[in-house]
Amino acid sequence: MDLFYLAISATFVNNILLAQYLGNCPFLGVSKRIETAAGMAAAIIFVTILSAVFTWAVLVYMLRPYGLEFLQTLTFILIIASLVQFVEIILKKKSKVLYDALGVYLALITTNCAVLGVVLLVARKELAFIEMLVFSSTSAVGYALALLLFAGHRERLQISAIPRSMQGTAIALVTAGIMSLAFIGFRGMAN
Repeated sequence: MDLFYLAISATFVNNILLAQYLGNCPFLGVSKRIETAAGMAAAIIFVTILSAVFTWAVLVYMLRPYGLEFLQTLTFILIIASLVQFVEIILKKKSKVLYDALGVYLALITTNCAVLGVVLLVARKELAFIEMLVFSSTSAVGYALALLLFAGHRERLQISAIPRSMQGTAIALVTAGIMSLAFIGFRGMAN
């Protein structure tokens, strides 16, 4: 499989957030300010790549050889939850400001279906190690890109004249839909 094609596809064409709509809760919850969205994006990139590496290794070296693939979802959830706790401990010690800014949203990474979706897609596609690294990292970067673009747009919406009935979540969902359509435009580039 061509790695460049895989990277473009995971980042833009099959964006884990805008094309597959996984990870919606943090997307809508953290995207009100760019600073918070940037912190969440960095945490999601870090956790997604680490999760993909650990889950791939467990799947290839422990579950598949012993015919235990039926345990993959439970195992993957436990690995992701452990890694999120690890990230939380590091943020608490190294960046108290970012830890406080993320608040409850850091816990959302544990149940973020985008992270779980990436590792399950890696398992389903039976990717080799390098392909897994490219796919997981570019999927996470695609998620971060969508989150940061959306946060920038939502900051501009706060100073825009929007009818009362469309303010808040309503305009956010309309904006997310328009962003999804924009990302679908990349389908002709790589599919």
